[in-house]
Amino acid sequence: MRMKIYNFLVNRHSGIRSRYHRFHDNGGLFRRGFSYVYLLCLNFCYYILFFHFLDQPEQVAVYEEKNLPVNQPESERGGNYPSEYSDYIENLSNYDVISFDIFDTLIFRPFSEPTDVFFFLAKELGILDFKRIRTEQEYLARTDCYKEKGHYEVTLTDIWKRIERETGVPAEKGMRLEQELEERFCYANPFMQQVFHALQKKGKKILVVSDMYLSGEFLLRLLEKNGYTGISKLYVSCEYGMSKGNGKLYELVKREWSDEKSFIHVGDNEKSDVGMAKKCGFASAYYANVNKMSLSFRPYDMSPVIGGAYRGIVNNHLYCGLQTYSMEYEYGFIYGGLFVLGYCFFIHEYCKKNGIDKLLFLSRDGDILKQVYDRLYPETNTSYVYWSRTAAIKLMAPHDRYDYFRRFLYHKVNHNIPIKKILQSMELELLGEKLDGYQDMDTAGNRTDLVLHLNDVLTDRNVDALKRFLQLHFDEIIAAYRNQDAAAKEYYARELAGANLAAAVDIGWAGSGAMSLSYLVERVWKLPCEIRGIIAGTNTVHNVEPDASEIFLQSGKLTAYLFSQAHNRDVMKKHDLNKDYNVYWELLLSSPTRQFTGFGYETEGQDNGRQTIKLNFGKEDINQEGIREIQKGILDFAEIYYSHFKEYPYMLQISGRDAYAPMLLAAGHKEKYLKEIEKRFHLEIGVN
Repeated sequence: MRMKIYNFLVNRHSGIRSRYHRFHDNGGLFRRGFSYVYLLCLNFCYYILFFHFLDQPEQVAVYEEKNLPVNQPESERGGNYPSEYSDYIENLSNYDVISFDIFDTLIFRPFSEPTDVFFFLAKELGILDFKRIRTEQEYLARTDCYKEKGHYEVTLTDIWKRIERETGVPAEKGMRLEQELEERFCYANPFMQQVFHALQKKGKKILVVSDMYLSGEFLLRLLEKNGYTGISKLYVSCEYGMSKGNGKLYELVKREWSDEKSFIHVGDNEKSDVGMAKKCGFASAYYANVNKMSLSFRPYDMSPVIGGAYRGIVNNHLYCGLQTYSMEYEYGFIYGGLFVLGYCFFIHEYCKKNGIDKLLFLSRDGDILKQVYDRLYPETNTSYVYWSRTAAIKLMAPHDRYDYFRRFLYHKVNHNIPIKKILQSMELELLGEKLDGYQDMDTAGNRTDLVLHLNDVLTDRNVDALKRFLQLHFDEIIAAYRNQDAAAKEYYARELAGANLAAAVDIGWAGSGAMSLSYLVERVWKLPCEIRGIIAGTNTVHNVEPDASEIFLQSGKLTAYLFSQAHNRDVMKKHDLNKDYNVYWELLLSSPTRQFTGFGYETEGQDNGRQTIKLNFGKEDINQEGIREIQKGILDFAEIYYSHFKEYPYMLQISGRDAYAPMLLAAGHKEKYLKEIEKRFHLEIGVN
């Protein structure tokens, strides 16, 4: 009968079903209770008021849009930042008794919803949909308790006896596993831990008052494990049959501590920790719930398990009140950390599956990737190697003239760059004298009226003439790069010594860095090592050459993490280089090292004349401190996330779609937030 009613009210119309589940599934206990009223209203509107549009599912936006702060760091917008830390302590010290809430105040979980821990309980028990079952059975246990005892304060035993009856899972086993998971995941709120210890040093009486189904014995053990010792007394609602929510637990505290004159309570719930505390004669110090504060800023269009973990870690770190951070740090922590962590796991799994025996992180995008990768997988054979578009284009000139001219000439047309500077970037100053005053000839050998001069600006009118001039002198160009080629071959022969199959890691996008290195190593230098390419993302439909690397991706010579034309096509279509999306991602992997321009030789010492490899560098990017802040944000996220989930390796299996989700949110409102970040760096886009 119950199932028939459910099917009639919920499943009969897809629009009602989607609206009901959106409301029911994404709320807390009391919202889920109210959802049944909402369900009846939906059916009333459909059948009685003839609102037949409810038969159609709600239109859901393709991508989330939220108004991210652009004028200040997000961490400065939180409500947990007293103007002076000492003032906060002093305010609490004015009271004889200070009581604290536990969860989301003294103790954090690395999740955005407390029920997310039940995902892991489902894995331990091997039961599908157990998170919903566990939540539902708690609600029903509270309903039963109210009918029998007139209150909702159930114990963990009450909940699990009901679960045992409904599922067959032994209550003792379930309780043990749930408490083990709570102990494993819960950790001290670093801000409140400092507050707690400062008050202890002042000799204050500290109580803990919590509405919770876990036993006082367990909670005390959990608190002590996380550094909260010396508590005068702990009050938990399930053991007294009374709660903060109805005020009776506060009244009990006041009766037992009647000799004390003043009380203040610290907690995150506006109703039970603030309103009811005041009603019962307590002063209140509201501690804003970190997950509620971030609802306007975090993405929810993610897979449930990874999304919950990501949001919880970001929210706890940014909003706990311990400190504020720079916008550059937050860019790394919020938008780069999950991506780098997931990309490193993707790289590692690829290497294991394909028998890669040497991993090359290409400069400079590989800088922060290698730092995180080596912390996660220190046993892997990795190298940070110098490579760049500029170096590759010069070394590939004899083998790919088309790309050579395309990148050095045609990509710089009409950018107000003198031809003299173009030659300098190509390291062909030796041709300057021959070019100055050179009269162009067409392909048939007839002179035209176009004369080239070094100080002429490169335009669409003279670029073909410059190309023809360089083609006439291409033997000299190859000779100019011969030393660089020899030095590069020697450098990579050393880096690849003993390796049979290596992978070159880069950000993307066509995969030219890895593929040019592969061509030179395998076909030109004849080194005994195959090179594969691993890139974050590929060219997209917004590129002039969207299919540039498709055959390499299809054949397995290249592989992509975030998206390609074969997977995550919605993201591939969203990623628009014309809106600087490439730049925003490259900024996440920026490095304080200078731009690498190429290889060469230098003489070591005046006597022996021995030639050694020389690595040549250009200028460094501006805002070096900002780049270091981005890297620090990424490193901190990776460290915090890994510390919580190292016993669950599958939590590092972060899909490319989940890794891109924070950036999709940042790209909302016409990339307003991302443009503000980009302004801080003035990146030079082009050949580098």
